[in-house]
Amino acid sequence: MNIHDISSFFGMGATPDTGGGSPWLQLIPFVLVLGIFYFIILLPMRNKQKKVQEFLETLKVGDKVVTTGGIYGQVTRLGADSVQLQIADLGDKKVRIEISKAAVGGLQGQPPVQDAEASGTKD
Repeated sequence: MNIHDISSFFGMGATPDTGGGSPWLQLIPFVLVLGIFYFIILLPMRNKQKKVQEFLETLKVGDKVVTTGGIYGQVTRLGADSVQLQIADLGDKKVRIEISKAAVGGLQGQPPVQDAEASGTKD
């Protein structure tokens, strides 16, 4: 067996270049990947963001909440971007802290609406 026999053996399955086919056919895999990316990643993320936004908009004074950092407290005042929580009652003194509205993770006793990684408040 010489060199010419081997090259013809490997070349048997090769087809002549016919120009690659229709450009629309080449676009189909790309569109499928984008569709899968949208339905697996973007759509659930958008739904989660909408749920968190609705929760933060319905927050009211008196709600007992947990922050993404793990602080339990009761809402005493709502601002545009912040929330005041009462975290302790020491007789005649009340311990209150001001936190970002985005740091509220959910209501006490219920599953969290958002986790620490989603709100950007990592330890």
